[in-house]
Amino acid sequence: MWSSSLESPVLIIGAAHVVDLREPLRRILLSRTLDAVAVELDADRAQAILRPQEGPRSGGGGPVFLRLWAMLQRRLGRELGGGIAGAEMRAAAEVAGERRLPLLLIDDPIRDTLGRLLGSLSLKERVALLGGAIVGLFLPSRFVSRQIEEYNAAPGDYLDEVRQAYPTIARVLLDDRNDHMAARLAEARRNGFGRVAAVVGDAHVSGLAAALARRGIPAETVPLARLLAPTAP
Repeated sequence: MWSSSLESPVLIIGAAHVVDLREPLRRILLSRTLDAVAVELDADRAQAILRPQEGPRSGGGGPVFLRLWAMLQRRLGRELGGGIAGAEMRAAAEVAGERRLPLLLIDDPIRDTLGRLLGSLSLKERVALLGGAIVGLFLPSRFVSRQIEEYNAAPGDYLDEVRQAYPTIARVLLDDRNDHMAARLAEARRNGFGRVAAVVGDAHVSGLAAALARRGIPAETVPLARLLAPTAP
């Protein structure tokens, strides 16, 4: 279909950190001709998530809300059948290893992202972020399942509401990172990796595709709803 691999679109796959996506992810990654697999990780998080031990530990430093969110992800991962938080990134890395493909880490260093976020948040947004993390620790998993279903039904509307409620958080955690990940994918393309599958959180899918389009790079997207469908590719 494409005269060269550098004309083929980047395949963007939307994942969820607390849902078991191992099988559909493996199916789609094994079914495509690829030059590399990219994941929404930086070096520090890759070392924590992809190491062969039991997964990320509950301790460690960092801002308190980050530790609370990590605890929430681990709990929901267990209760929703996803296992260890980050299992979808581990599955993508496993396929890359099996196929002897380069694994590209395309996200910003977590410390840089947190520095930008904390430096930009208003007091109101800091309190909201911390409060959301604390409340989330006690939310029943069925509530989170309903939220995922609502998101899958209309992801654009859902993200618009997030942007209106938390504009700074949306800019730093979504828009800025989308642009930076697109820049790294563009660099990989210049280095000869044209047929790349990028596994990212589903909230990044449309924004990352748009950021690639601004650089003249086509994208094919597989959103979370399609990945979860019984006939997922």
